[in-house]
Amino acid sequence: MNILITGICGFAGSAIAESLLERRAGLSVTGIDNLMRPGSEGNRPRLRKLGIAVVHGDIRCASDVAALPAADWVIDAAANPSVLAGVRGGFSSRQLFEHNLGALVNVLEFAKMHGAGLSLLSSSRVYSIPALVSLPLRAEGNRFVLDGAAKLPGGLTLDGIGRGFSTAPPVSLYGSTKLASEVVALEYGEAFGFPVWITRCGVLAGAGQFGTPDQGIFSYWIHAHLRRRPLRYIGFGGTGRQVRDVFHPRDLAGLLDAQMSRSSAGGQRVYTAGGGNANAMSLAQLTAWCDARFGAFAPTADTADRPYDIPWVVMDSHDAGRDFGWKIETPAADLLEEIARHAEDNPDWLERSGL
Repeated sequence: MNILITGICGFAGSAIAESLLERRAGLSVTGIDNLMRPGSEGNRPRLRKLGIAVVHGDIRCASDVAALPAADWVIDAAANPSVLAGVRGGFSSRQLFEHNLGALVNVLEFAKMHGAGLSLLSSSRVYSIPALVSLPLRAEGNRFVLDGAAKLPGGLTLDGIGRGFSTAPPVSLYGSTKLASEVVALEYGEAFGFPVWITRCGVLAGAGQFGTPDQGIFSYWIHAHLRRRPLRYIGFGGTGRQVRDVFHPRDLAGLLDAQMSRSSAGGQRVYTAGGGNANAMSLAQLTAWCDARFGAFAPTADTADRPYDIPWVVMDSHDAGRDFGWKIETPAADLLEEIARHAEDNPDWLERSGL
C-alpha cells in the first residue's frame, strides 16, 4: 500500500508515519510539509532514515500536490491547530482559511485523480462553545467533573462527547475551518466515489511535540514547569480545574490503520477519538504531577475569561471501539513520563518550539 501524509513533519504526522510503518508490512510512505512550524525541519532527517520520501512543498499550491506520486490513501494531518489562530498573533484569518480549508481542495483533487481514500484528521473543537460552556459540571477536588445527576445534552454521556454533540456556532474560526473541511471532504467522496474517514481527535501529546501555550499544552506545560517558565491558570476562577483528555498519535495510528483496511463507502464516516476518562486530567492535576516529578512550582492565577476557552472536553471513543476494535494503548502516566524524559534530555526544546 502507498500512502501520502500531509503535514508529515509535524508532531502528529511524523508519529503516525512511524507507527504505521511498524504496524503494516510493505507500506510505502510519501509525505509533504511546508516546514513552517518552528522545529519541524528537525523531523525530516529522522523520517528519511525510515525510508519515507519527504517532499518540501505546500499543499496550498495545486502544482505541488499534483506533482506528488500516486497513493492508495491520503492522511491529511496538515493544519494550523491553534484555536486562537486567525484572531491573535501573526497568523491572519485569511491564512487560517487558506491552510485549513482552501488547501484541502487540492488534497481532495489529488484523491479524486488517483482514486485514493482520504483519512481527515479533524478536531474536538468543531463542537459548540456555548454548549460546552453550559455543560452540567461541578468542582471535585482540583478538577471539573460531569454532574451525573443532571440531564445531559444530546451527544454527551458520562463516557464523554460523541459525534452527535452540538456543532452550532460559535465554534471558533479554527473550529469552523475543520467543520467545513469535514463537509467538503464527505461531499467529494460521495460525488467521486472514494472512501472518506473523518476522525475528530482529542488532545494529542507525546515526546517530541513542539508545545506552546496555544497548542500542544501537555508538552508545553511539562517543559515549562521543568524550566521554571511562568505558567498561568487562565479563566474559570484561575484554579486550573479545566479538563482535557489526552492520547498519543501512535494510538491514533491504530485507528487510521483499521480504517484504511476498509474501502467501502456509505455508513458512518465520522468518529470521535481521544484518551477518554482514563486519560483525562485538569491543568491543576497536571501541575501536581509535575510537582511530584520535578519539584514544586506554582502557576499564577488569571481569572480573566477568554472567548474560546472551555471548561471540560473528554472524547467518547465508543463508536471507534465498536466498529474497529480500537482502544487506547498508552496510559496517561506513561505518556507524561515520556514527555518528561524528553524534556530532561532537551533543555532547549521550548526555544526550538519558537518560544
